[in-house]
Amino acid sequence: MSGGGLTSALHDGWLDTAEQCPSPNFDARPDGTGVNLIVVHAISLPPDEFDGPGVQQLFTNALDPAAHPYYATICHLRVSAHFFIRRDGSLMQFVSTDERAWHAGASRWGDRERCNDFSVGVELEGCDTMPFEAAQYDRLAALVRQLCAHYPIEAVTGHSDIAPGRKTDPGPRFDWLRLRRLVDLSNVECGPL
Repeated sequence: MSGGGLTSALHDGWLDTAEQCPSPNFDARPDGTGVNLIVVHAISLPPDEFDGPGVQQLFTNALDPAAHPYYATICHLRVSAHFFIRRDGSLMQFVSTDERAWHAGASRWGDRERCNDFSVGVELEGCDTMPFEAAQYDRLAALVRQLCAHYPIEAVTGHSDIAPGRKTDPGPRFDWLRLRRLVDLSNVECGPL
């Protein structure tokens, strides 16, 4: 598989082309539960600001509540995602895809609840009010193809679609049609269900 000209592979759930930044916020997937869903999120810390260390610090329990007024309201959270894609397309990984990251919260996909049990969470650096960057779509598409080669992925969907009314990300500025064209997998649903 190629992503940005680099061949990548998953080893014990870790993608060798991603910067590894292990989070303590994970646990085992339930016995017999396989991965078949990818959940796309958007995050920026501080809100609507990019390129800082806030997301990495949040996912590793190192967020300084004095660094920004908003941080004092979230520094107690114990959350994570498997992957984080920055605006420039660079990729960080916080949790092995073989483990359960804590990204979806109360959620439902089809007739199944607790999406963390059977999904991979991908956070994009972004917000509801600004478009995402071409480099992010390219990296996300490459990552989706890599995950589909490793797991029986049935769908790629947004956080807002598995937690409607509670979450809005990846937001109205995320272009699902663009992702569908880039991923080009006929057997995988891509976008809001």
